[in-house]
Amino acid sequence: MQALLLSTGIVALAEIGDKTQLLALLLAARYKKPVPIVLGILVATILNHWFAAAVGQWLTGLVSPEVMRWILGASFLAMAAWMLVPDKLDDDTRLFDRLGVFGATFLAFFLAEMGDKTQIATVALSARFDSLLAVVTGTTLGMLLANIPAVLLGEAAARALPKHIVHRIAAAIFALVGVATLVAF
Repeated sequence: MQALLLSTGIVALAEIGDKTQLLALLLAARYKKPVPIVLGILVATILNHWFAAAVGQWLTGLVSPEVMRWILGASFLAMAAWMLVPDKLDDDTRLFDRLGVFGATFLAFFLAEMGDKTQIATVALSARFDSLLAVVTGTTLGMLLANIPAVLLGEAAARALPKHIVHRIAAAIFALVGVATLVAF
């Protein structure tokens, strides 16, 4: 249960103001069809985070628990610092209309998540916790918690959220998890 709740909370906070949340806003404004957008986000996130979690589990088998403790602690502390760097969407978001709303959303989200904060957090969380299913479920729920309101409410909701405060809270949580990991694995 700890893996599920921590994964959900960390990713939901990390996603606020992230490029994929901005992408959700852009897709909602362009297509004005929330159901296929949300479904595209869901499927892309499950596949992307499942892969990331599998990498995290694989890493735990490669190195000793002591080395993994230092890698994880440093990873969480690095994520804390990364959360304080503003994220912006700088890619061209025009997608081929032939993909349809679901296809465009799926492809855009899957690619945008590659190497993103939430994907790297999923790798670290999966390496930290034994339950791949709990981590993937939690990170997927976190993505949906942050992105469904963006899709449904559009830009007005994004402007109302104090992103800098949310990012600081997420950074503090990552830092606490990092320190806790270094102190007692």
